[in-house]
Amino acid sequence: MWWGTALPSTRSDLWGEVEPLSGLRRIGEDLVYGFAAMGSPCELRIDSVDEELALGLGQVAEDEARRIEAKFSRYRPDSALSRINASEGEAIWLDEETAGLIDYAAQCFELSNGLFDITSGILRRIWRFDGSDRVPTPEVIRTFKPLVGWDKVTWRRPTLTLPPGMELDLGGLGKEYAVDCALLKVMAIDDAPVLVNFGGDLRVSGARRDGSRWRVAIDSVFAPGTPDGMIEIASGALTTSGDARRFLQKEGIRYSHILDPRTCAAVVDPPHAVTVAAATCIEAGFLSTLAMLHGREAEQFLRQEGLVAWWVR
Repeated sequence: MWWGTALPSTRSDLWGEVEPLSGLRRIGEDLVYGFAAMGSPCELRIDSVDEELALGLGQVAEDEARRIEAKFSRYRPDSALSRINASEGEAIWLDEETAGLIDYAAQCFELSNGLFDITSGILRRIWRFDGSDRVPTPEVIRTFKPLVGWDKVTWRRPTLTLPPGMELDLGGLGKEYAVDCALLKVMAIDDAPVLVNFGGDLRVSGARRDGSRWRVAIDSVFAPGTPDGMIEIASGALTTSGDARRFLQKEGIRYSHILDPRTCAAVVDPPHAVTVAAATCIEAGFLSTLAMLHGREAEQFLRQEGLVAWWVR
């Protein structure tokens, strides 16, 4: 187990707009297929010289990313997630894939003692991390508390009943799930070593052709676009959660964009960023987010759980 304070790669939320980055290019020994999806620059790195193969595998990864974005984006009115959020208290039947994600989210809620809660996304209506100093008043926060809490949702697979006014948000799981799905789709076609990277959340299929590890450049928290270290990975996934670029500042107090669903307020004194390694991207995403939700106790949580992690204060 290695503990450190290397600065992690960047992360984006689910899902806004980014400048497209598309096409196939060579970077060092890798062929890199790039595209934009889920509000993030995305890429598939293939340790191969076969451009036709790289184009085909890249298209498979892109198609899978776009499929999941279309299905689970909160910004698309026709998505499965939007259909749930518009159900207005009516019981709604979920397909197998959506039910699986809801099962996982429910497990995360239980394992985190309520800290990781997919009903808390509605708080973005009152907490707007737009560079201003507009902090919601305690009175406004109190009006939203009844709309947050997974324990208020009725989930009897495959039927879910969401109380009127409440919403689900898969931030912290959706993009990470897309990474895992894209990697599995690509691996089912060819055994070339690959790395899937969606907005800084990534997973590799295994070691490179020569048996060496993938070297992942680490973006500086305080100087975006500047590499500030390197992590080597031969298997599994890495994800980063952080608030270095999204916070409010008022009267000398810094308010993190990481919100505690139990208080509906900003988490107190979390690290600027936490990167966690795990077997799958969706697992790493849950753990890195959960660490941030522990606020000033994040490092203690990471140590107690015996996680391979890096953080920045």
